[in-house]
Amino acid sequence: MSIAKRRCALLLAAGVMLPLPVALTGCSSDEEGAPPPASRDIATASRSRTTGTGTLRWALDATPKTFNAFQSAADTGTTRVAGAVLPALYTLDARGKPQRNPDFLKDADVTSTEPKQVVVYKLNPEAVWSDGRPLSAEDFAAQWKALRGTENAYWTARNAGYDRIAKIEPGDGDHEVKVTFAKPYTDWRSLFTPLYPKSVMDNPAVFNAAANKGLAVGAGPFMVRGVTTDTVTLVRNPRWWGDRARLSRMVFQTVPADQRADALISGRVDLAEVDRATARRIQATAPSGKKRAAGAASRSAGANAPDLARDGRQAADALHDWAAANASDKKRAETMALSRFTLRKALEPAYTQLALNGTKGPLADERVRRAVARAIDRKALAKQVLGPLGLPADPLGNHLLMAAQKGYKDHSGALGASDTEAAQSLLADAGWRAAGPQKLDGKTDDLGIRRAVPTDAGSGTPSATASGSASVSASASGTAGAAPSTSPSATAGDASPAAGDAGRSGNLPDSAVVRKKGRPLVLRFVLPADSGSSSLRAVGERIARMLEAIGVRTEITKVEGEGYFRNYIASGKYDLALYSWPATAYPATDGRPIYAKPQPAADGSLVVEQNYTRVGTDQIDQLFDEAVSELDGGASRSLVGRADARIWAAAGSVPLYQRPELVAMRKGVVNAGAFGFVTPRYQDIGFRK
Repeated sequence: MSIAKRRCALLLAAGVMLPLPVALTGCSSDEEGAPPPASRDIATASRSRTTGTGTLRWALDATPKTFNAFQSAADTGTTRVAGAVLPALYTLDARGKPQRNPDFLKDADVTSTEPKQVVVYKLNPEAVWSDGRPLSAEDFAAQWKALRGTENAYWTARNAGYDRIAKIEPGDGDHEVKVTFAKPYTDWRSLFTPLYPKSVMDNPAVFNAAANKGLAVGAGPFMVRGVTTDTVTLVRNPRWWGDRARLSRMVFQTVPADQRADALISGRVDLAEVDRATARRIQATAPSGKKRAAGAASRSAGANAPDLARDGRQAADALHDWAAANASDKKRAETMALSRFTLRKALEPAYTQLALNGTKGPLADERVRRAVARAIDRKALAKQVLGPLGLPADPLGNHLLMAAQKGYKDHSGALGASDTEAAQSLLADAGWRAAGPQKLDGKTDDLGIRRAVPTDAGSGTPSATASGSASVSASASGTAGAAPSTSPSATAGDASPAAGDAGRSGNLPDSAVVRKKGRPLVLRFVLPADSGSSSLRAVGERIARMLEAIGVRTEITKVEGEGYFRNYIASGKYDLALYSWPATAYPATDGRPIYAKPQPAADGSLVVEQNYTRVGTDQIDQLFDEAVSELDGGASRSLVGRADARIWAAAGSVPLYQRPELVAMRKGVVNAGAFGFVTPRYQDIGFRK
């Protein structure tokens, strides 16, 4: 069976077919000139201004379980190491556009489309593996055979594109590779990056090996020197033919997200993604942050503190010093340690979405999904998350492209703007009505959300309980779950999660909850309970309040650790959930498994690929199939755009905002930071002279 590329769902740590309008309008991104604001934040410096030596310690969430980026166990750490030690034929610029990498590739182009698509790669003749062997067609062929999906011995996580190749052979000239496709493939630039040596791809045992086996052969500015339980050490590759690495070594250090602040304070790392709390602490040590901190100290200390208004910047510095002197020794030491770092921030090429499980129950009705989606004020949520960080607080209008990417258009018009009254009408059309007439009473809560209340507060029937304790699994593999819930609440899975911290959200009176045949509309909302997910939970709780305005009650369940995604999202044990997807430079290929229509398997289970909302249509699938086979780039992007509009109309997922990328970087480190889409150029990262 063909195995689709898996893209790891990201949790924010801080951080069906309906008729479409004849014309969908939306704002396009600027496709020329400089990248848009906040697409990256890198401390740039010429190579000549770096020391040319030194060790950079870079924090990872976990030590990689594999160095093979095509294994299902691959993670961010795998990607980081592979980028530094293996060939990348194409890298990405700030707009997420593939760029030929001259270190490995002199040229590559489609030389024929009839009768078959043919791509000829002209390799850099200086490019060699660390064992001295030149890169060749043998490496390309070995990777194709391992990843095409016909060999079960390989533990592959993707074969997209490789399954379209008919044959690979040497080209007519030296250092040329000729790839002939059985079916046209628009995203051919996505293939062979990273490229592994044939010694890895020829042998399933080596292909499947764990990271502790190392990576004996590479071809990058660095090579793997050593692997321990919590570090991966890279050193310069003596056979590297390109610009010499400005660092002597890089050490990828395992530091869990909730320990990053301590690692920065203790000086154990030089570069690390951080949460909002740590970001705020670093910002407070900057000159502008000193002024804010001094002002706060002045207000709390009264007459004993220096006069900030009178003395301006000097008083701000004096007051900061005064505040530090009156703080505890530990606090003062931590502040001094964090002042050695700067914060780099950008919009990460990943987005957070509200997922609506359309398997069964109320959300199986597209009108109910659309009502829920239209009750959400996406702009308010984007402002809540991104505004305090000084990042553009615009809601994302596309499932498949980020705002910086060529071809981006806001297709949310296919669903409709946020509109409480329209959402209530959709619910009523689906048969969900309050016991008495509803109105917006004009009053707002502490979040600025208008309340919906019955016009006759005393009318209505008693509320049925919505707290069933049994659960049933609606997993993609079709495994049986526990007994169905006996609760009368109308949830998509007719079940309540068996674990986690559950509770009713808000204070929506029973008489204001919409009902159908006497059953209240109550949706299970699953959120992560990890310490780094407080911002995500705040977003979820605000969404719950927004849904109260249309008479929908939510029951929030907070789940710890890896079980959040594995036991709830992937297995379908939720009605509403928040999780994130990474963006891609190849949406025609990578978007399809996320939005493909689930298909029944022979055993009666449902094959959902990565479509964890289980909402899809034949039309969406067809548009993806056409887009991936269309060799004209503009025409392919147009098809992807049409697919996105239909995904919006299906209302299985609602993009909210791009995630913030917050990176703490030791002062003096250059050519690193919040990369956004940009592929790091590892040989240029270094320390300023």
